Amino acid sequence: MTLPTDNDRKPLGIKNYGSIPHLPNSRIGPGDHSCSEGQARIATQKTRDQFDRVIIQEKLDGSNVGIARIGESVIAITRAGYLAHTSPYKQHHVFGEWVSDNAERFLNVLEDGERLVGEWLLQAHGTRYYLTREPFVAFDIMRGDRRLVFSDFHDRIGMSFNIPASAIYQSAVSIHDAEIFYGQYGFYGAADPIEGYVWRVERNEVVGKGKREWRVDFLVKYVKPDKVDGKYLPEISVNPPVYNSFAELESWKERFKLE
Repeated sequence: MTLPTDNDRKPLGIKNYGSIPHLPNSRIGPGDHSCSEGQARIATQKTRDQFDRVIIQEKLDGSNVGIARIGESVIAITRAGYLAHTSPYKQHHVFGEWVSDNAERFLNVLEDGERLVGEWLLQAHGTRYYLTREPFVAFDIMRGDRRLVFSDFHDRIGMSFNIPASAIYQSAVSIHDAEIFYGQYGFYGAADPIEGYVWRVERNEVVGKGKREWRVDFLVKYVKPDKVDGKYLPEISVNPPVYNSFAELESWKERFKLE
């Protein structure tokens, strides 16, 4: 018998997505880290100049996943970069099947070597949702560790996939203002209070003589202090899985033999 190599199980050789640093007073969990004072100031108090812009997004509470294009094929991976079908969790196996079923949609959005990163909301983790569409929400197109700027990402995605509720500002956005804008339940059908917000700071940089280009400078996030991670997961609750509500849930339960 030939055992799978790490490259077989982790085809890109990297994580799908890293950890976003936390703003001051954000609830930090094991393995998390804080952003620098300078980043916190730029995102929430005062941008450097007219060459900064800030995109704020509702932080969704699911499982981070990715869809990578390699040639004319697409593969489903988990946050750590491993193939979805090698995960010990059923929700990732379902994700892999769904990606296979929708391969053409991903090929139409991605270029060779890119990956679409998003949140898989099939199973409730710490927040339950009433979804109006499939349980995948896209928030990044990446190549290696480089992200598309939000406007290019938005143009590429079009109407193909849902994205988190987002707003673009030419100035910093305080945590207080984010709380007012999103309210208690946000805009994505949360049945429990949302867990927080993500700031994407983009910078219009000089890339040549007389030429500038927008690039993603950094991301930071704020998680509410009372957020309880994974309270609906069986590993923590010792109860059966809780699935988020969406139109095809019952047929998915039958097809994928969900509990």
